[in-house]
Amino acid sequence: MEFYHFTEFAWPHLPPEGEYTSMRLNLPSSVYDPKVGADLYNMCLDQYVLADELGLNCMVNEHHQTATCLNSSGVVPLSILARQTKNARILILGNPVANLADPIRCAEEMAMIDNISYGRLECGFVRGVPYELFASNRNPTETAERLWESIDLIQKAWTTHDGPFSYEGKWIHKRQVNVWPRPYQLPHPPVWTTGGSDLKHACRTVARGFTFAMFLTPVDKLAAMFNGVRAWCRAEGLQRPADSQFAFMPLVAVGETEKEALETIERVFWYVTNNKAESQHRAPPGYVETSLYADFLSGRFSGGRTDAIRQKGMEYFRENHVAIYGTPDNVANQLRSLHKKVGGFGHLVAMFHAGDMDFDMTAKSMTLFSEKVAPQLRDLGSVRKGFGPLPARRKKRAA
Repeated sequence: MEFYHFTEFAWPHLPPEGEYTSMRLNLPSSVYDPKVGADLYNMCLDQYVLADELGLNCMVNEHHQTATCLNSSGVVPLSILARQTKNARILILGNPVANLADPIRCAEEMAMIDNISYGRLECGFVRGVPYELFASNRNPTETAERLWESIDLIQKAWTTHDGPFSYEGKWIHKRQVNVWPRPYQLPHPPVWTTGGSDLKHACRTVARGFTFAMFLTPVDKLAAMFNGVRAWCRAEGLQRPADSQFAFMPLVAVGETEKEALETIERVFWYVTNNKAESQHRAPPGYVETSLYADFLSGRFSGGRTDAIRQKGMEYFRENHVAIYGTPDNVANQLRSLHKKVGGFGHLVAMFHAGDMDFDMTAKSMTLFSEKVAPQLRDLGSVRKGFGPLPARRKKRAA
């Protein structure tokens, strides 16, 4: 199993409740103090350097026009880490190509970072959260198709080495595509996508040899998705996906005692408590299937997993493996249990930091995880050899 450190660089210094309705969407930037923010940026980057020193990998993401994530460009911290880290795999999860005007620019940037890091890039592509469609002014009915068309074009651009080509797709039209430099890794960096309830998207991801990731998902939903992909592959005559083609992100805290771990996870829990969006922004018409949207409007779907988590509290987190916390041995046992319940996964993206946690508190949890948890679990799960579409299973010979 591979382990990644993650923080969203969230702005934690909020005005009193009642002065704003959504930290995610309408908190004015007058609340931001650049002098304090500069320290926050550098502290979070220091966490990633520490992760590299501890033998952990690094994941960055991006969000836009929001206080919940000060990474308005994942490419910027990823570029810094390409030089400041030495051994860690550096994952961007991810590039919101469904909202980008020019996917070729993304292909060029990722190829540069892959070279600067000597082939340590893991390249994730995402559709983008529904809240940001309003600011990007994208049509929510188009973003799923735009995501896959952009991925197809970027793969072609990365792997075409004999001169320029033109591309005419449904949404994208490009001339003289000739990406320099080409990626360091061959045929290109490993590709990831993320998802929630769309089994078709998850199956498409895994069948193409990519890694599929889910965030903060209760264990029953996580197992249903991962096992649903495996069942689909079996029905299609494809080989069983390796565990390394599945990833999960929970909140994580490790302490020398259970009390210390609980105090730490309650600080990480800030991310869920404050990462709020008004209901009218959660499901733009066309972003989800019609049946799910009808449930949302009727009240049968009251905001999904984050609302349920806020209402049910920390014990719900732990029972459902959305938060994993405790002493090192306890955390290792929780991860073994999770791995078994979902049929296996190969990447754990651990959110170790959120809110106003300082460097020392975060570093202690990360260090305990790296030194006393990760060594117990390194050999857990199967690893895919090679890269590309899943091969078909060999048919048994008749006796």
